[in-house]
Amino acid sequence: MLKFILFFLILFQLNSLFSFQLTVNVNSVPSYSNAADNIFLAGSFNNWEPSNSTYLMTNNGDGNYSITFETSGLIEFKFTKGSFLMVEKDANCQEIANRTYTINSNQTLNLQIANWRDYCDGASQHTAAANVSIISENFAIPQLNSSRRVWVYLPPDYANSTKIYPVIYMQDAQNIFDAFYSFSGEWEVDESMNLLFNQGDFGAIIVGIDNGGSERINEYSPWVNPSYGGGDGDLYMEFIVNTLKPYIDLNYRTNPIREKTALIGSSMGALISFYGGIRFQSVFSKLGIFSPSFWFSDEVFTFVNQNPSTENTRIYFLAGANESTTMVPKINTMVSTLTNNQYAANEINTVIKSDGQHSEWFWKREFSAAYQW
Repeated sequence: MLKFILFFLILFQLNSLFSFQLTVNVNSVPSYSNAADNIFLAGSFNNWEPSNSTYLMTNNGDGNYSITFETSGLIEFKFTKGSFLMVEKDANCQEIANRTYTINSNQTLNLQIANWRDYCDGASQHTAAANVSIISENFAIPQLNSSRRVWVYLPPDYANSTKIYPVIYMQDAQNIFDAFYSFSGEWEVDESMNLLFNQGDFGAIIVGIDNGGSERINEYSPWVNPSYGGGDGDLYMEFIVNTLKPYIDLNYRTNPIREKTALIGSSMGALISFYGGIRFQSVFSKLGIFSPSFWFSDEVFTFVNQNPSTENTRIYFLAGANESTTMVPKINTMVSTLTNNQYAANEINTVIKSDGQHSEWFWKREFSAAYQW
C-alpha cells in the first residue's frame, strides 16, 4: 500500500512539472458581434492582460474562434475584445465569475460568450458613489519610477463635521468602487460603507490604489517566484508608507496613529497587504487578508519567523473552502506561524466560507463583516 501511495505522489509531482496543451474553442458569440472583432483570453496565465497578442484567438468565421497554448494547474480567465471595458458578460448583462479550470492533461474546452460589456445597457456607466473621488490619475510613485490612479472615499459626514477618521488602504482599486474600471466585478465598498454609516458606524476614509496592470505581480510581492515574477513589493509598500500616507494625512482629516490605520487586499493584493502589515507594524494595526496568495512564495512564512510581533495587530483571514487545494491549509499554517511568533491568537480571525470563491462577488459580500470586526 505504501508503494502504491508513493507511486501516485510521485506521479502527481511529475505532472506538476509539465505543461499540457489546452485548446479553447468559442462556438457562439452574441448575435450583434462584429466579425472584425478580435477576441483575447485574459487570465492568470498572462497577468490578466486584456490585449496580449499571444492570447489572441484565431477567427475561424461564422462566429467560431479558437486558440491552443501550453499551461498546467489551476487557471482562471475571461474573454475580452482587447479591454476590460469590453469584457464578456452573462446573458442578463451581469458580471460573471472567472472561468476556472484545472489543467492536468491535454484538454479542449468548448465555450460560448453571451454578451459584451460595451454593448450591455448601462454596463459601462460609472457606479462610484458621490463621496468617492479620484485624487489623481497619475499619483507619482518615486520608489518605482511610476505613477498610478489613486482614489479616496470620504464618509458621508466628512464635509459637515470636524471629525478625524481612521484610514484603510486598499489594493486593486479598479475593483473596489467603480464598475466602469473593474476587470472582474466591483466590491461596492462605497455602498457598503455608506450603508454601515447610516446604521450608526463612525465612518472611515478609504484610500484605493490601482494595481499596475502588467506590473501587478511584481509590485504585490517582495519575493520572486521563478515562474511568475515579483520582487518589487518592498518598494511598493515604501510608497504607501513614505509617500502616500503622509500625503493623505496632510490633506485629509485622518487619525494617523497605527491603531487607526489598516490594509486590505485580496489574492496577490492580500499577500502584499499582509507583508506590509508585518513589516510596518509601527504603521498598521489591522489587516484584511482575503484569499491570500501564500502559494506564491514560502518565504512569507520565513518572513514571519524573522518578524515576531512587536505590537497588537488584528488580522482577518477570509477564504472559500474550495478555492484551491492549498488555500485553507496555507492560511492555517500561517495562523500557527503567527501565534508561534507572539501574535495574539484572540486577535486573529479566520473565516472560511463553504461557498466562497476566488472572486470579487465573494470579497464584496464579506467586506462589511471584515470591516466591522
